Amino acid sequence: MRRLLGLALMASAAVAAVSAAVPVASAADFISYPTSTDKSLPVAADNGNTDWNGFYAGIYGIGQRSSGGGDQYGVGIDAGVSTTFNFVLAGAEVNVEGLDGGTGSTSYVSALGHAGVLLTDNLLAYGSAGYGIDTGAPDEGDLLAGGGVEYGLGNGLSLRAQYLHGFPTTGANSKDQITLGAQFHF
Repeated sequence: MRRLLGLALMASAAVAAVSAAVPVASAADFISYPTSTDKSLPVAADNGNTDWNGFYAGIYGIGQRSSGGGDQYGVGIDAGVSTTFNFVLAGAEVNVEGLDGGTGSTSYVSALGHAGVLLTDNLLAYGSAGYGIDTGAPDEGDLLAGGGVEYGLGNGLSLRAQYLHGFPTTGANSKDQITLGAQFHF
């Protein structure tokens, strides 16, 4: 119940932030220099906004708590693709993680879908859902749900913080994952 309440509060905060923070136009749209044609030439330079469209790959650190396996830590890599429609983002990615601690070493593979909103040109808040497989003994499968924030630094680099909860479909261990990492956009 507390998790559902927390998710509802996060969703309400995201909706409030979007309605207050999404700009209708940038300053470059209003600053122009008239030319001899019917078009105008923008005077403002590109401000380094992140291009969220296309392919990306990243590396991250992960902490995972499992109801039956204890705490595990490790690193992971991901690759994905995303596209934007105005201020809405949709995408998909795959992740491979190596974990150690708790009951021993294991690897975890997941496929996730993302949907989110651009709060500013460089700040993304999103929700994720997908499926993950723990390849250690015993094999376990999880439905994954969660979300995160990602901040674009420009020049094709962004930083991400994400939380996922694993609801077991095979096996009996629910999982909570927190990841922090960097994404490289192509």
